[in-house]
Amino acid sequence: MSLTTGIVGLPNVGKSTLFNAITQAGAEMANYPFCTIEPNVGIVSVPDARLDRLTEMYHPKKTIPTTFEFTDIAGLVKGASKGEGLGNQFLANIRQVDAISHVVRCFEDKNITHVSGKIDPIDDIETINLELVLADMEQVTKRIDRVEKLAKQKDKASIIEFSALQKLKEAFEAGKPARHVELTDDEEAAVKPFNFLTKKPVLYVANVSEDDVAESDQNPHVQAVKAYARKDGAEVVVISARIESEIAELDGEEKKVFLEELGLDASGLDRLIAKSYDLLGLATYFTAGEKEVRAWTFRKGTKAPQAAGIIHSDFERGFIRAEIVSYDDLIAAGSENAAKEMGRLRLEGKEYIMQDGDIVNFRFNV
Repeated sequence: MSLTTGIVGLPNVGKSTLFNAITQAGAEMANYPFCTIEPNVGIVSVPDARLDRLTEMYHPKKTIPTTFEFTDIAGLVKGASKGEGLGNQFLANIRQVDAISHVVRCFEDKNITHVSGKIDPIDDIETINLELVLADMEQVTKRIDRVEKLAKQKDKASIIEFSALQKLKEAFEAGKPARHVELTDDEEAAVKPFNFLTKKPVLYVANVSEDDVAESDQNPHVQAVKAYARKDGAEVVVISARIESEIAELDGEEKKVFLEELGLDASGLDRLIAKSYDLLGLATYFTAGEKEVRAWTFRKGTKAPQAAGIIHSDFERGFIRAEIVSYDDLIAAGSENAAKEMGRLRLEGKEYIMQDGDIVNFRFNV
C-alpha cells in the first residue's frame, strides 16, 4: 500500500517549492496566487536504513522501497468552498488521500507576497480549516434531508446515518472538524463513503527560512503553530522548503555532510514521512531473498493473512503460515541461516499481528 497525502495551504506559503524539492516533479512555481492550477501528483521512495542493510546482506538483483504519494493542489483562499479563487473543485482532489499535510508560512520575506498582506500562521490555518469544514458541511447539507425522510420510515441504515449526519452538522456549524466528533462504530461506517476532508489526520508543516531551520523552536510563528496543533490533536514538522530544494540536488554523502553542517540529523522529507507514518499508525515489513529485497507498508494491528494480501490476494486467500524473523534478531545473528540456528526464525499463524521490522516469507496454497 502506498501512503497518500494531500498538500494544502494558502498561496505562496511554499507548497509547490516543497513539492518540487521532494518529488523533483517540476510543479510550476511563481510569486502570485493560484499558480498551481491542476493538481500535481508525485511519488517518492520512502527512505529506510533497514532496507539498505538488508540489501547488503542478501545482495538481491533488485531492491524495492515502499512509496509515499503527494498530491499538491492549488493554494486555497477564504471562500474557496464557495468558489472563490479557483473554487472548491480542487478540494475534491484530496478527498481520497489518507492524510493532509497543511503547509503554513512561518518565515518573513518582503519579496514574497502573502495573500492576506501579513504573516499570521494561526489566521492562515484557521482560514484553510474553515474552508475544509464548509466543504464538508456542503456534503452533509445535500444528504441530510433525504436521509431524514428515510429514517422516519424506520429504515435502520438511514436512522444510523441520520444520527451521524446530525452530529456532524452541529460540529460543522460550530466550526469543528469531523475528526473531533464522537461517533459509534455503526455511525462511522455509515459516513465513511463521504471521505470528509476534516476527518483526515492533519500534519502541520511549518515552513521556515534557511536561518531558522536549525533552531526552529526560537521562531515565534513555529511556537504558535505547535500550540495550535496540540489543541487540535495534530502533529507538526518543521522544514525549510528552500533547503529541501538544495538537498534534492545532492547525492547520499553530500546530503549527509550538508545536513551535519546545518545541525540536522535528517532531511525535512525524512521527518515528514516519519511523522506521517506515526500519524496514520503505519509500519513496515520486509521480504528478502536473492531475487529482491522489498519493503511493504501496513497498518499497525494487521494480522499475517491480511499483510500477505498486500503482496497479492492469493497470498491471503491461501495463507498457511508465515516464517518470520525480526530485523533486530537477523542483524544480531549476522545471516538468515545463523538466525535459524539460534532459534530466532519462527512460524506464525493466522492470528499473528505483524510487527514493524518483521522479515517474512509467507507460505500459501491456492
